[in-house]
Amino acid sequence: MQDRLEIAATSRTPAVSFDFTTNRLKIAGESYPEDVTEFYGPVFAALDAYLGRLGNGSCRFDFELIYLNSSSAKAIMMMMDKLDAAAKNGATVDIHWYYDTEDDTMQELGEEFGEDLENAKFHLEKMSG
Repeated sequence: MQDRLEIAATSRTPAVSFDFTTNRLKIAGESYPEDVTEFYGPVFAALDAYLGRLGNGSCRFDFELIYLNSSSAKAIMMMMDKLDAAAKNGATVDIHWYYDTEDDTMQELGEEFGEDLENAKFHLEKMSG
């Protein structure tokens, strides 16, 4: 099991920074990859392996997305489902959704994702600066 997953941001894909040793996971930037499955496949694989051994531990996931297309939104929803399932199984999961104060779309999207969670703790937060 790897300790980290680091994927640098591109013009079409977000930066992924998963530090499994400190239980801090983050996705930031824009997400509209040409092939969502190709981009998010390794991300899901790493997340599944990590959550599989999290047990009753705790983790924090920060979403700092500026823009995402509909297929990326589905991928994020799948991620939320995985995090919620881990919380249901006894983990303490804190999800922080950051949005720009001038971006109603990302704020509303965050609210929708938050409403679907039953077990994970969801925090809707304004990006500073």
